[in-house]
Amino acid sequence: MMGTLYTLINNHSMKYKNHNIADDNTPQPLGILLVNLGTPDSPSVDDVRRYLAEFLADPRVVETPRLIWWFILNGIILRTRPKHSAKAYTQVWSDQGSPLMHISRKQEVALQQTLDECLQEPAKVVLAMRYGNPSIAAGLEQLRQANAQRILVLPLYPQYSATTTASIFDAVSSELQGWRWIPELRFINHYQDDPGYIAALAGSIRSFWREHGEPERLLMSFHGIPQDYADGGDPYPLECHTSARLLAAELGLDENRWAITFQSRLGRKEWVKPYTDETLKSWGRDGVKSVHVVCPGFPTDCLETLEEIAVENRGYFLDAGGQEYRYIPALNDSTDHINSLANLTVKHIQGWINPSD
Repeated sequence: MMGTLYTLINNHSMKYKNHNIADDNTPQPLGILLVNLGTPDSPSVDDVRRYLAEFLADPRVVETPRLIWWFILNGIILRTRPKHSAKAYTQVWSDQGSPLMHISRKQEVALQQTLDECLQEPAKVVLAMRYGNPSIAAGLEQLRQANAQRILVLPLYPQYSATTTASIFDAVSSELQGWRWIPELRFINHYQDDPGYIAALAGSIRSFWREHGEPERLLMSFHGIPQDYADGGDPYPLECHTSARLLAAELGLDENRWAITFQSRLGRKEWVKPYTDETLKSWGRDGVKSVHVVCPGFPTDCLETLEEIAVENRGYFLDAGGQEYRYIPALNDSTDHINSLANLTVKHIQGWINPSD
């Protein structure tokens, strides 16, 4: 009996990952976990199905009761949607792979270089994806192996939502439950009104306008969430409006020259309005001739910007009577964007590491 009890206790303790506390001479870099949404490993139907299964099974993303949603997801959505989505991913895939993955890697490298220049002590930036690869678990393990005993989690979501930012927190917390030694942890919830972020967006738009001219209207399109999520207290729509208002003010735009809309709705329930596609169709019918669209909630170009906004919604506007439609690229790895992320990092690590003079 005692032998069985000892075995049970011993097996229970083995589930925790060992982490030996380093001595004073072992480097302890600050860990920066840079987290983006994720992408399939390839545009094949099977890889897209695996990615969608992980994404849509997240109870933060879809709050339908689990049993009901399991039957809907596995019985309907994963039987039909992967083929359609795979076709869309094929349109944006390149020799470098997924645009979101390729650009995110460039952001990782650029942020590392910038922090190396502005911090007095070493830091290690590691990229992770909420869904797909590299996983959050893999990213945290990489930081653990580097002996990072202080970790800042930086989600690439300027506006907070339970469907995005909170889901990353869930995944980080879940992984750390299996660690014997837990590092100090800080988490950036949002940066929707960060001056550096707003200035980077405005600078990107001004640069685009110097090359292509100013449009009749600027549309700021954000990813949508179901209206009942907002009714339940999700601050995401309010934070999107804050970003849009600050950006319009930075650009000096009159109220009749810009608008905020929400894209990428799924299913039949009501989502936060106004909708991007319906707004563009209405503008085309009403005689608006030129529109530029920017997506301030997407720091990295991906399927939702390069296919849904740049291609699909362009068709809606032109077919409705519009004449000129342009998509303004995301901030990606631009210098202003990386500098804003570095400044945001420095702000949140006060007391851990000091910036260099």
